[in-house]
Amino acid sequence: MAAGFAELEQGLSVRGIRSLREATSWDVNFKVGISAHAQAALFGPLYVREARGGGVGDMGVALKFRADVSRRTAVALVSTATFPTGSAARGLGAGRALGGLVAVVSAELPWSLHVDVNAGPQGVGAGPPQWFTSVSAARPWGRLGLTLEAFDFTPGGSGGRRQGLLAAVVVRLTDRVVADAGGVGGTLDGTPDQAFVGLTTNLGRLFR
Repeated sequence: MAAGFAELEQGLSVRGIRSLREATSWDVNFKVGISAHAQAALFGPLYVREARGGGVGDMGVALKFRADVSRRTAVALVSTATFPTGSAARGLGAGRALGGLVAVVSAELPWSLHVDVNAGPQGVGAGPPQWFTSVSAARPWGRLGLTLEAFDFTPGGSGGRRQGLLAAVVVRLTDRVVADAGGVGGTLDGTPDQAFVGLTTNLGRLFR
């Protein structure tokens, strides 16, 4: 993202292990370009509905530093921190601040194929961290696009083992607005299935 520009990602999702009606959330991710190689973000669920009630979830901040290795390859490091803004008693938050660090390798391959590989610890601060890994591939066809992803979380202090596959269709509505819809299928017991719709809006330049 160019320095001074902002982008808002938001999405509605339903999820559950036995039924998609078990939980609902509205998640946002407000990103701002700080420089050509750095961006900051404020993210989290502005509203979560669980079995024990609803309300705001744990909000967080992120810093991303990116560098180009070649014309087709880039690396990045994303550090995150979430804060206990959600009620742990109602299952809306972790009840403590948590950290995370993810390394990213991105590559542009032939046939307009974009690939990302992510890996790093999550849930730092709640005992043993959960190690997160994912591999995703995306390809556009004009205004349409398709994204596929496989992900894995090892068991840790902030949660159990999770593993699944994601598929999403992306539609560019305008030069500044992109919509997506898709789902997640858990491939391991205890991983919730999910269906979601999202909207990403380029808010333009905030500062120079």
